[in-house]
Amino acid sequence: MGGNRGVPVIEVRFYPYAGLRHTIRLRSGRVYVRLSDICKDAPPEALRALAWILVARLLGKRVPTIHDRVYRDYSLTPAVMRSSDLARRGRGRKMISSAQGEVYDLDRMFTKLNRKYFDGQIPKPTITWSQRRTKSILGHHDHIYDSITISKTLDSTDVPEWFVEYILYHEMLHIKHPARLINGRRYYHTSAFRLDERKFSHYEQAQKWLDRLARLRRVPRARAA
Repeated sequence: MGGNRGVPVIEVRFYPYAGLRHTIRLRSGRVYVRLSDICKDAPPEALRALAWILVARLLGKRVPTIHDRVYRDYSLTPAVMRSSDLARRGRGRKMISSAQGEVYDLDRMFTKLNRKYFDGQIPKPTITWSQRRTKSILGHHDHIYDSITISKTLDSTDVPEWFVEYILYHEMLHIKHPARLINGRRYYHTSAFRLDERKFSHYEQAQKWLDRLARLRRVPRARAA
């Protein structure tokens, strides 16, 4: 900003977001900041780091590493993670359509995979096709809502059944191998996860299909999340 400009009025409020979410917006010369109310009791150093992060976001600047680390360490403490999970579960909502698609039945597919690869030991979550046809994220496991969502893009006769099974199998592995917290970071695809992933009978073909989808859609490599 120019040196002659005054400091804009800044309005900061805590807001009951469904999780650990924060926003910053500039409108008509005023800065509006909304912080998740989960952070009401955050220590000063965490709030200071969050302020740096939000201002950097507003200005399109890179976040200083020290502030990113301080806030991340705070956000990954067990108490904050639990509060965030509870907020998502209590305030958020999960869009559920149906496991029965026009071509593939995800419930039937889950039962088959559970029996073949997990000895029937994976507890059945809510399984649904997505509301819209996503291009890059083909599958997602949400531990908060105990659900698996598969992209509607795959519910097509143009997509082989074994590929849909691979995406669902990948999400089922997230139930078997929950995320691990290592050195302040959450790891979802651990070495044990990757080892089990390779046990899928069409694993190599599935990797080639993922690359093919990415080229066709001109997006970063399509993936299951």
